[in-house]
Amino acid sequence: MNRTMKAIGLYRYLPIDHEESLLDLEVEKPKPTGRDVLVQVKAIAVNPVDYKVRSPKDKVEEQPRILGWDVSGIVEEVGEDCKLFQPGDKVYYAGDLTRPGGNSQFHLVDERIAGKKPNSLDFAEAASLPLTSITAYEALFERLAISQDNEDNKGKSILIIGAGGGVGSISVQLAKIAGLTVISTASRPETAEWTKEKGADFIINHYEDFVPQLEDLGINKLNYILCLHSTEKHWENMAESISAQGKICSIVETDETLNLTLLKNKSVTFAWETMFTKSMYQTKDMICQHHLLNHVAELVDNNVIHATVNKQLSPINAENLKEAHTWLETGQAIGKVVLKDF
Repeated sequence: MNRTMKAIGLYRYLPIDHEESLLDLEVEKPKPTGRDVLVQVKAIAVNPVDYKVRSPKDKVEEQPRILGWDVSGIVEEVGEDCKLFQPGDKVYYAGDLTRPGGNSQFHLVDERIAGKKPNSLDFAEAASLPLTSITAYEALFERLAISQDNEDNKGKSILIIGAGGGVGSISVQLAKIAGLTVISTASRPETAEWTKEKGADFIINHYEDFVPQLEDLGINKLNYILCLHSTEKHWENMAESISAQGKICSIVETDETLNLTLLKNKSVTFAWETMFTKSMYQTKDMICQHHLLNHVAELVDNNVIHATVNKQLSPINAENLKEAHTWLETGQAIGKVVLKDF
């Protein structure tokens, strides 16, 4: 039996235009044990985390580093302790930042962070959803503690900064389902149009002061803010526009010091969201991501939320992955870019 497989990886962390930034490789095919399932990868999506991990640094890998944290495919083998899946099941998931990524023909993932692929989507469409859906869901309903009961959210509003990207595209849809008034930020007509299509009620420009724009819309109370872009750049605007006892969540790390004192008088809660936390620290509730992805699949199959693919490439190889990284690094990407078929 052939125990090798195709993969795209790196040995050195280089600018994306370097010929060795991403390489077509042949590596050993893994074997599942414990609660791991081995997935035959049918499609992948690319996220900012990919180019952030790949970004230039001095480190050199002895074994190839394989990136990729959005996968859809078919379970080929299961470990001896698996309870949730069996060979032949179609799955989708984002994986674990501390393990090899999914840019390979076959991939190991803990079954507790994988979900059943939506029946109504093909593999490419399904691959666009896991990382962004988990991030958006956890940010809204765990970190911001937003109720999923529409009655509780009557008259409440959320500002989503950077809503045109992958996480934003899902966050807008989930926030609308929850019954919130959704204000999105955009600075380009195409981004504004995209977020409107996803359900945003209002659009403001993130390059201008928030409060005057919100007042012009008749919005004088922001219960929640979800920051998906440049936390430090929008910090003072967020502190000024959030309501007393409101909540702010960001998914974007910063090297700059944030002045938390700006939130004190309003007793505002601030939280970080990283969807890899549960798998990285093997938290007791990591199986929540399995249930979450199954719930998202139901919402998709019931036509309540929609996949966010905006660019498709084929096949899955280094050349096309470089194109995807390049597109994302512009900072102008709308929706998700997916690759399918080896």
